Amino acid sequence: MGIFRDGMEKTRQSFFGRISQLLGGAQIDDETWDDVESLLIQADMGVATTRRVLDLLQERVRKERITKPEGVKKALKAVLRSLLDHPPTLNVSGRELSIVLIVGVNGSGKTTTIGKLAHRLTLAGRKVMMAAGDTFRAAAIDQLQKWGERVGVPVIANKPGSDAAAVVFDAAAAARARGMNVLLVDTAGRLHTNHNLMEELSKIKNVSQKVVTDAPHEVLLVLDGTTGQNALEQARKFREIVDVTGIIVTKLDSSAKGGMVFAIYNDLKLPIHYIGLGEGINDLIFFNPDYFVDSLFDEN
Repeated sequence: MGIFRDGMEKTRQSFFGRISQLLGGAQIDDETWDDVESLLIQADMGVATTRRVLDLLQERVRKERITKPEGVKKALKAVLRSLLDHPPTLNVSGRELSIVLIVGVNGSGKTTTIGKLAHRLTLAGRKVMMAAGDTFRAAAIDQLQKWGERVGVPVIANKPGSDAAAVVFDAAAAARARGMNVLLVDTAGRLHTNHNLMEELSKIKNVSQKVVTDAPHEVLLVLDGTTGQNALEQARKFREIVDVTGIIVTKLDSSAKGGMVFAIYNDLKLPIHYIGLGEGINDLIFFNPDYFVDSLFDEN
């Protein structure tokens, strides 16, 4: 719980803490509801999700005949928690080799996240390999190789500008030959058009299926938590291109826009598997909805 509370400090202090103060007042009136709505939108929860939260909250207050501000605050926490499902575990078990594509725009923290995820899976006893499928950026290949050295995970790469699908095919074949459990595939953050990106990801998917017929088993989208609602727009565009199965939100410790987490569940209906709450190698952590909601309010 401590890492959630520390990591969500900016969001808590900026908005949810102010909601707590607001609901610590003498009475609840129409102006209070307007203020709560404004603060939730400022926390980048989005208009649709904010409206849903307020409707559920006001219905709960009416049904349970809540009159005291402290009761409203407790009801708000319950409503927020009801929006978040416990994410399923990653689909990386029960087969010889699981292939996971990691997608997201450049700058979202995608390559770093792959390195940290490889570290997590290794600590859990998995034999992991990484594929440098973002061949358009030399820096991405170099960065992934450095992460591989850091966490003790082999990386299959080729020179910048080479065919990404060929790299992934070689990596999948190598992973199977070496008895690896999980192959994490970095992909290009952005190509010239959505059509190019779709073609690229489709080729990667097709070649991975030549090695493991039902691959990829997960397609995880990395979103930058500091960009709030902009990240939601990115997510919608990626879903048009590829069948995203889950989300990783990075840089939440640097963001006052943690409300976007609720919008991901409400608008996108996608599970969040991990969140980034720091720069350290162990700061990619499982998303725990209970801890997350508790961390947004000012109780110790």
